[in-house]
Order: sequence, then structure tokens, then C-alpha cells
Amino acid sequence: MGLPKPILTESEYLKLERAAQERHLYVDGEIFAMAGESPEHGDITSNTLIALGIQLGDGPCRARVANTRVRSGPLPRSPRRSAGLYSYPDIVVICGEPRYLDQLQDVVLNPKAIFETLSESTEAFDRGAKFDRYQEYNPTLTDYVLISQDEPKIEHYQREKNGKWTYECHRGLKEVVNLPSIKCRLKASEVYRRIKFKKRPGI
Repeated sequence: MGLPKPILTESEYLKLERAAQERHLYVDGEIFAMAGESPEHGDITSNTLIALGIQLGDGPCRARVANTRVRSGPLPRSPRRSAGLYSYPDIVVICGEPRYLDQLQDVVLNPKAIFETLSESTEAFDRGAKFDRYQEYNPTLTDYVLISQDEPKIEHYQREKNGKWTYECHRGLKEVVNLPSIKCRLKASEVYRRIKFKKRPGI
């Protein structure tokens, strides 16, 4: 029987994380080390960032990767409360001036669009609890995009003006994902540049 995991407050987590060399996810007081990425994951994320960056240009929105944390939890933040999520999206687009948790400016509160390249170890969380938190605690978020690395498939969740989320699934390299909230179009052929998909049984 393993020892119970320590429960950290948000402040305790941030102090540890800012001094750590590895990145950790924070979920309601527990921390989880983030796994490394596959070559396919790296290429897909890089391709997506380039495609977005070219279109965003010098406009009001910017794309961030890797070390930008997003907080999804109740405000105001309590020093003793451990409820909350701190995540590292593969790509996060911020429109307007970034709103930060504190003066260190490494935790963003106003994501506009989030892109995740799915991995076997994180897919269930990306689709489930993480997205639930984003919907509840990040009202600025309008687009959530999940990109498969096993097949040419891009899933797009979009928050409508009435607050409800719609879903579109784009399969194939000829598909284009429209992201009007950030004035971008994501071509599957660009997202999957250099990616060679393994043939699945029966195909």
C-alpha cells in the first residue's frame, strides 16, 4: 500500500514549480509530473504553432507554448485552499493584454483558444476533467482543439454566444478548421506536415 500523496495549496505548488526543472500538473492539491513528448507530438505541435503564428501576425492575439501555465479554478484565490487546476497547454492563444495571476507573469488567466496534441497517457484527462475545468473557470475561452497524432483527425469545440459548446470533427488531410474568434484557419495538411501515419489493421 503506497503512501498518500501530499496535498499542496496553490501557493505551495507555485513555489515548488517555479524552482523545479521539470513541469508538473496541479489538480486540487496533487501534482503530477508531465511526460515527455513523442517526435510526432513535437512535429504536430510545432506545425500548428507556425500555422497560427503566421496568421496572428501583429494582431491582437498571440500564441504561447511550453512553459505558459493556465489557471482554472475559483477566484479569489485562498491561501489555504487546494481546489484548482494549473495546466500547461501545448498551445494557448491569448487575445488582448494577458491577465496574469501575479507579478511573475507565468500563470495566464484569460486564454482565448487552447490546442492539445493528444497522447495516450493524457487523452482521457484532456477530454474529460481538464476540459470541464476550462469550461467552468475560463470564461474567456472560446475554442478548444484536440489534435490526434495517430490519424489525421482534428476535433474542435467552440463556445457560442449563448454559452453552449458545439463540436465538429474534421477527418482527413484536406480538412480545414475555421477559428473565427481568433481569425485563423487551420489546414490539416499543414498541421500534419512530415507526419507518416501507421496503417491500422483492416485498412
